[in-house]
Amino acid sequence: MTTIFPLAWVVLNSFKQSREIITDTFKFPSDPTLQNYINAFETVNIGRSYMNSIIMSGSVVFFTLLFGGLAAFAMSRMKFRIRGFLQTLLIASLLIPAFATIVPVYRMMIKMDLVNTYWALIIPQTAGNLPFAILVISAYMATIPRELEEASVMDGCNRFSQFTRIFLPISLPSFATVGTFVFLWSYNDLFASLVLVSHEKVAPIVVLLSNVSSQYGTDYGLMTAAIALTVIPVLIVYLLAQKTFIRGATAGAVKG
Repeated sequence: MTTIFPLAWVVLNSFKQSREIITDTFKFPSDPTLQNYINAFETVNIGRSYMNSIIMSGSVVFFTLLFGGLAAFAMSRMKFRIRGFLQTLLIASLLIPAFATIVPVYRMMIKMDLVNTYWALIIPQTAGNLPFAILVISAYMATIPRELEEASVMDGCNRFSQFTRIFLPISLPSFATVGTFVFLWSYNDLFASLVLVSHEKVAPIVVLLSNVSSQYGTDYGLMTAAIALTVIPVLIVYLLAQKTFIRGATAGAVKG
């Protein structure tokens, strides 16, 4: 209830005029209007920011799952000398806050001439999410019976075929779980977005929402409409991945 009520309040007020939001904020709209949403697309061009967010967050999810899945397969199913060290390094990297790395990352993006481009956010976010993805997916792949792997070898599968034909399909719940988390983290990352992609042409929707609150702070109708539009992709992603998300989150909780 504490989660649904603020969302319902924002959606209801997004159909009101600013004056009605102030006087009757908790009541249903007396004269519902779509003007706030029209203003969101015409005045602040929220459609372009939507596209920027989808491109960048979608790319981060794709590259994280691609490289994270391959690395997780190697970590969970292959034996090599420094595997334990790499696993410890991955766990340790989760303890480093993003705020501590933003300065060197920004300097790197400047040297590569990538500031205010899509890649300025895609590359750091992919690198930052890889340790989480590798640890979660490798833990899931480690539960897959060894007999399946041995049978695939007898059928002539190489390592890549084992990954694509056996481990990837079985591990889809863990991929969906990681993908959902990575998308939400990337989509809501205001701090890195303000530093690396603050230009209007490539700014994601969270930067636009920050600008709306500072430039149109008294236009409460526009603000609530912008907030409602910002939340929509998050709800869609979660609803689409809900079943596999729950399976992946609870996998391995009960063993036997």
